[in-house]
Amino acid sequence: MHDDRALVENRLKRVLDERIRPAVYPASTPLDVAVWHAPGEPVPVTEGLTASPAPIAVGDAWGAPWGTSWFTVTGTVPVEWAGRTVEAILDLGFDENMPGFQCEGLVYRPDGGPVKGLNPRNQWVRIGAPVEGGEEVRLHIEAASNPVILDYHPFLPTKLGDRETAGSEPQYRLARMDLAVFDETVWQLVIDLEVLGELMAELPVDGARRWELLRAVERALDAIDLQDVNGTAAAARAELAGVLATPAAPSAHRISAVGHAHIDSAWLWPLRETVRKVARTASNMTALLEDEPEFVFAMSQAQQWAWIKEHRPEVWARVVKAVNDGRFVPAGGMWVESDTNMPGSEAMARQFVHGKRFFLEEFGVENEEAWLPDTFGFAAGLPQIIKAAGSKRLLTQKISWSQVNKFPHHTFLWEGIDGTRIFTHFPPVDTYNCSMKGGEIAHAARNFKDKGVARHSLAPTGWGDGGGGTTREMVAKAARMRDLEGSAAVVWETPAEFFARAEAEYPAPPVWVGELYLELHRATLTSQAKTKQGNRRSESLLREAELWAATAAVRTGFAYPHERLDRIWKTVLLHQFHDILPGSSIAWVHREAEKTYAAVSAELNEIIDDAQRALAGDTTSGGRLVFNAAPHTRNGVPAGGAAMAPTPAPTGLRARDEGGYVLDDGLLRVEIDDRGLVVSACDLRAGRETVAPGQAANLLQIHPDFPNMWDAWDVDQFYRNTVTDLVDADEVTPGEEPGSVRVVRSFGRSRVTQVLTVEAGRLDIRTEVDWHETEKFLKLAFPLDVHADRYASESQYGHAFRATHTNTSWEAAKFEACNHKFVHLEEPGWGVALVTDSTYGHDVTRTVRASDRGTTTTLRVSLLRAPRFPDPETDQGLHRFRHALVPGATIGDAVREGWFLNLPERRVPGDAEVAPLVTVDDDAIVVTAVKLADDGSGDVVVRFHESRGGRARARISTGFTATGVAVTDLLERPLADTAAPEPADGSVAVSLRPFELVTLRFSRS
Repeated sequence: MHDDRALVENRLKRVLDERIRPAVYPASTPLDVAVWHAPGEPVPVTEGLTASPAPIAVGDAWGAPWGTSWFTVTGTVPVEWAGRTVEAILDLGFDENMPGFQCEGLVYRPDGGPVKGLNPRNQWVRIGAPVEGGEEVRLHIEAASNPVILDYHPFLPTKLGDRETAGSEPQYRLARMDLAVFDETVWQLVIDLEVLGELMAELPVDGARRWELLRAVERALDAIDLQDVNGTAAAARAELAGVLATPAAPSAHRISAVGHAHIDSAWLWPLRETVRKVARTASNMTALLEDEPEFVFAMSQAQQWAWIKEHRPEVWARVVKAVNDGRFVPAGGMWVESDTNMPGSEAMARQFVHGKRFFLEEFGVENEEAWLPDTFGFAAGLPQIIKAAGSKRLLTQKISWSQVNKFPHHTFLWEGIDGTRIFTHFPPVDTYNCSMKGGEIAHAARNFKDKGVARHSLAPTGWGDGGGGTTREMVAKAARMRDLEGSAAVVWETPAEFFARAEAEYPAPPVWVGELYLELHRATLTSQAKTKQGNRRSESLLREAELWAATAAVRTGFAYPHERLDRIWKTVLLHQFHDILPGSSIAWVHREAEKTYAAVSAELNEIIDDAQRALAGDTTSGGRLVFNAAPHTRNGVPAGGAAMAPTPAPTGLRARDEGGYVLDDGLLRVEIDDRGLVVSACDLRAGRETVAPGQAANLLQIHPDFPNMWDAWDVDQFYRNTVTDLVDADEVTPGEEPGSVRVVRSFGRSRVTQVLTVEAGRLDIRTEVDWHETEKFLKLAFPLDVHADRYASESQYGHAFRATHTNTSWEAAKFEACNHKFVHLEEPGWGVALVTDSTYGHDVTRTVRASDRGTTTTLRVSLLRAPRFPDPETDQGLHRFRHALVPGATIGDAVREGWFLNLPERRVPGDAEVAPLVTVDDDAIVVTAVKLADDGSGDVVVRFHESRGGRARARISTGFTATGVAVTDLLERPLADTAAPEPADGSVAVSLRPFELVTLRFSRS
């Protein structure tokens, strides 16, 4: 037989595009359209419905950037359409190639009831099936003219990312606004041909099935009268029925399709717009659930559910019904789909606490999976947190984006730093916006790496963000692929049903140990420094507020601010979303975030001040108390307590013979040359030099920074090829503070002022940068005389190790990584730590010196970037950072100093020393939270972990009368399978494995 595949395939494409698809709507009549443009921000639905619109015609421009326009469409169903199915086709000016990221609409009935969303590939509204003819049609559309930020030529700087700079030029032109007859037979034929045509293209040319499909398609095309598609569509479908009915092979890959719409809580739009995106999508999905009995839809991010409840009660009622029917499924059990690299220990825990609690309180549903398809890599402490929240599974997709190394599994056990293992799945479909195309389904089956031992995978199905979720076309395609020869078998299932199947068929999956590092988007650890600082400082203030409010409540009857803390936590957790905290959102988002963090800081400081005043006794006595919120004793003040403490003596400062200055506190001697660089940092206790021979620390370095893609997200390895050392100083002088050195540098259009001090054996560096560079990357370098093949960086509830070398491609790919409060390098018997109050990105490299064959290990912290997309003014302005170099530090010292830097002492007028609520007799155990129980019972909750990577035995003592103690999960529920420690003499004994996390709940009379 001659090979005529191309002939038939090309014929199929043209006939579908030019004849069959247009025949889905064989008759139409225009609707009358009027519009009212809301001034300023979006208005309530009632106001939009009652406004007075003005006429507008198809083809007219509408919609200033970020505006809201209320369209009213009216018309009459022609009487000759009686008995037919009729739909309104409402095209706001969509680009179907961009299902999301542009204008969107939500359709309402005149009574204010929501109908469904309008999106680029979902433009229809059912009027009747069948109609009687003569019906009056009146619909209202709340249309958002969100500008296109990520266009066909992506990553170009734009001022459209903030309403303050976006201008008023209309963004869209009104397209089709019609009533139309919907021919379901033709629509079904379109689906038949799309499924078979897409499947055919994925099958081997030498296989019989491909040719069977080709001939069936050819017969169907022959059966169609191109001048009467509607009259011959049924005959064409009959030619396809046989090949569509042939069942799949018993060994076919099995795909659990889960209706899904990944909605970024902010990204190329502000938070307020996400509230509406979620309402549109939820309206779409509840409507689709009513039409499609096998379809199920899963939505994550409790914050987004809460937005629907608060802002769209009419949509919420439909959602609640669908949840109760088991079809609209809460997923993930987190407040938002957060970044997991940068949130601190407690914040990561509270993501699950607040997320799971919302679903439990609203629906009685407890999720067992973490659902994070788009998060930019996963810290090694996360498995323990997932388990401590009562969950046991993880789904993500993003690791498939890694640039260098292909992850070796799709289903596996992920082991965290403490040994906890979580059943994890990466969908081999390689997208969290699956549209049920044959190429996607075939790719999932081919790509699945666990063939032979497993055959189930999951496909999150639907358009995300502004795309409106799953479409009826996707559901129809899935129905045909449920049992179709040559295709993977597709069935709609909930995430829980998929995981149950996957775990049952794969009882001993492979194990991956340590972080799930994404070899992409590394610059998100640095972009938008003020957002990151706001997060870190909010986390620290929340710890203080809970600690001092709980202490005051127990000791003085202070009113513990449950509702305020709950609200503030949710605000901070929201801003940890994986496009806010990483710095990859538009200017509007980060401008608002800065204001939000300022308000959070003010309110938390007010709570802290009120609680400390309640504890401090006589504030007019002239005494000064030092409150220590850190988990270790500091300058004689106990952890979690307050005491009278002397002000430390200033460091000795003298001129250096070669120029510059010497700082010396008897533990550490630091030499600063006349360039303001640290040329020596001698640990006097060990007689050990920290700075590598011939090198200088506290060295600012600047690189060009223009990645190939994803400007705010990425830093590409070639950035290192060019570097400028900033060694010229404008000033090197004694600082205003006793025992300090001030260094001022200018470069480009920017200026840096540093103040260096030595205290308690550490070099404290406060850096102020007035930053006005573009597409540059600023680093602060410390070349250290340390021979180490690995280093530790703090993560949630512990630390993870990374290599200092690049033996393998996996190690080489980690050229920018995350730490929290410290990075620690160590030779046997001596180490050095660098601690930070707000930065996350860093890199570590090593060289061997020719002079003495010693190893120089260079640690550099990332300070600032200046990408121009999506925020063209990223990081411009004034920034302040604080770092401390700690020579001679053990890992325990690094932990302690990190807490000290992030939780500075507070000096408060008063005369009443404050004993801690809780004390621990082993510094290896770090208390991360002391608070009152969330249920208002007055119980004291204490969370702690082993911090050094070893075993620890300790006694936890309470400074109050405890009538009982229970080991709980993160939601403060007693663990049924864990025996509570026995109290004795006001304390309990605990024994922890490396990095183990424990929550104790002490009841009070």
